[in-house]
Amino acid sequence: MTTVLVSGCYDLLHAGHIAFFREAASFGKLYVSVGTDRNIELLKGRPPVFSEAERLFIVKSIRHVEDAFLGTGTGMLDFEPELRRLKPDFLIVNEDGHTGEKRALCARLGVAYKILRRIPAEGLPARASSTLKNAARFPYRLALAGGWIDQPWVSRIHPGSMVVASLVPDRDFAGRSGMATSSRRRAIEIWGDRLPDGDPIVLARALFGAENLPGKPYVSGSQDQIGLLVPGISRLAYDGSYWPRRITTTRDPETAAWIESVLQLFPLRPRRKGYDPLKVKRLSRKYVEKLGASGEKCWRAILRRDLKRLGESLTESLAAWARLLPLTVDAGAMKALSRLSGHAGATFSGAGGGYIVAVSDKPVPGAFKIKIRL
Repeated sequence: MTTVLVSGCYDLLHAGHIAFFREAASFGKLYVSVGTDRNIELLKGRPPVFSEAERLFIVKSIRHVEDAFLGTGTGMLDFEPELRRLKPDFLIVNEDGHTGEKRALCARLGVAYKILRRIPAEGLPARASSTLKNAARFPYRLALAGGWIDQPWVSRIHPGSMVVASLVPDRDFAGRSGMATSSRRRAIEIWGDRLPDGDPIVLARALFGAENLPGKPYVSGSQDQIGLLVPGISRLAYDGSYWPRRITTTRDPETAAWIESVLQLFPLRPRRKGYDPLKVKRLSRKYVEKLGASGEKCWRAILRRDLKRLGESLTESLAAWARLLPLTVDAGAMKALSRLSGHAGATFSGAGGGYIVAVSDKPVPGAFKIKIRL
């Protein structure tokens, strides 16, 4: 009998999950690896809505499922021990769940790897758990070029700019992946799941102060709070202070639509616990200047909708990171980046892991697109 394994969190189970289970079960006897509470919190920076016991009970009760169990691994491949034990004929994922790591693992173990399109049952709307959970929740922040110039110990050497975008929370981004998830958690602690009313800049200042209380060993850059709370795409100019001397923002719908069409994110592993990307600093005026210049170039490319220069700015920002703060550029992440081709340029969302942020007018296998919050 042919056997199939699928894996996931299965929090806020909906009709889309059932349609996925039904299609996966058409390939063989279906087994489901359910993410543990601990691993979900590790990846997403927050616990699931329903406990692992509840989620496991619900999944086991679905008629398309032969059996379900908790994944005993950690990270994005938490199902790996079960994959090795069960030795199924297929590992099946949907489009959102596909990663190169999963494909490579299956290739090593001789398991067929299949990606299913997310198609709802006839007559029903398309659903995604992240959309249901995040409809009224806080946005995320995506940093493009010039990251780390927001730290005074960098911009005091030479002023410069970086570019951030506020994202519609249409999916859950992993914690410790450079998406401002720690600042976002602090904001939710203060204001709840809804954005507060008021001037976004004033709110961003308040959040910066709340997150960086006296005695905190590391001061988070203000680009996190600004990127979360100020809609649109913003250029932040720094000159040796924690707060930018100038904030310039575009909320032009056509510019945002262009960015959404050319930016693609490819998931990597989150930064591991205890990893210190700032342990090695090789600060020099030459490369700080290049870092800040990459932010300026990125901003001009966005306003002109120049694909080539936008890609170059992200690549130049990454190259400056590698010179100034070499541990921010993880070797495994660079290896993953080297396997992508046909894009105009790329960087990483975070230090030591996170997401590859690629600029391309062609589909990047396994990547997904973002939506700018206007």
